[in-house]
Amino acid sequence: MRKKKVQPNYRRRTLRLPDLDHSKLAVLNSLGSPGSRRVYEFALDQFIAWYCSEPRLAFNRIVVTRYRMYLESRALAANTINQQLAAVRRLANEAADAGLLSPELAAGISRVRGVKQLGFRVGNWLSADECSAVLSRARGTTLRAKRDYAMLAMLFGCGLRRSELVGLDIADVQVRQGHWAIVDLIGKGGHIRTVPIPDWVKAALDEWTAAAGITEGKIFRAVARHKTWGNGVSQNVVWYVVKGCCERAGLQHIAPHDLRRTCAKLCHDSGGELEQIQFLLGHASVQTTERYLGCKQNLGHPVNDLFQLGNITVAARASFCREPEVLMVKTRCGQLDKMSLNESSGDQEGPDERAGASFQRDGHASV
Repeated sequence: MRKKKVQPNYRRRTLRLPDLDHSKLAVLNSLGSPGSRRVYEFALDQFIAWYCSEPRLAFNRIVVTRYRMYLESRALAANTINQQLAAVRRLANEAADAGLLSPELAAGISRVRGVKQLGFRVGNWLSADECSAVLSRARGTTLRAKRDYAMLAMLFGCGLRRSELVGLDIADVQVRQGHWAIVDLIGKGGHIRTVPIPDWVKAALDEWTAAAGITEGKIFRAVARHKTWGNGVSQNVVWYVVKGCCERAGLQHIAPHDLRRTCAKLCHDSGGELEQIQFLLGHASVQTTERYLGCKQNLGHPVNDLFQLGNITVAARASFCREPEVLMVKTRCGQLDKMSLNESSGDQEGPDERAGASFQRDGHASV
């Protein structure tokens, strides 16, 4: 009786470029947010370029660990490295679900730990005077200047994100409880909130919409040759508007998200409640709002500015400078006494004299 042939269990260890593209497309299709798709696509492109640079490289835990070391060698932030590793783990899971990778290897890749973040980065805030300077540089009579001023007013006054600003519609601005507000704004992670609009921000918004003749659709449009065109703007337009206006005001390295932090900081400094600021920004956790306010570390009034040790420091330096001089004088006096003692007695050195000689050579006594 013939035995049945047992087919060997070939486990996929290496992913070729078509397999990587198929798994990458599956990862991107599983994401709902356009921002998440953009970030994951960039991270996966970086990993695929590194993975394909070395031929016959297996896709396992050791290789992903090597990729983490490569990211660390580029001096990237811990959040950036962990974000790219999360994209690689998701790529491995999708490849395993499609039968392109062994489930054991995918499980091993999922066990690759991220980089531990030590401490936290401090955000950037603008003062009220700096905000006024930026708005004054943006104000003008042209159509583009009115649009830029309205954009900055919405960022400073309402604390919106770039994606939320470019997605604003005329129908979103309504009256609630006798106050203008952005109703049912869908923010990050699908969170829905209502954002009140200050009167001065609404005035800037009305000036822009009246000059541009916008009555429906997206509020902010592209401007070319003193007229609007298209149906909306990209997030890069907001970035360049903030960058250009802040540079004209003498402020460097200012991002649109810094204006969101500034809005939260100004609300808190003006006596706003922490819970209301959390509702305004749409944060799910109050700890995130506290980081926006700089509650953990106040660089405007640091605690080490509460005391001054200028005189004590000068006195300490003077005392430290005088101590070697006193020690040198005492050493020279001791040398002269020993020389006179040796000349008068003519005896050989005893234990005390040898100790004194060693003190002269080394400059310190042995204890």
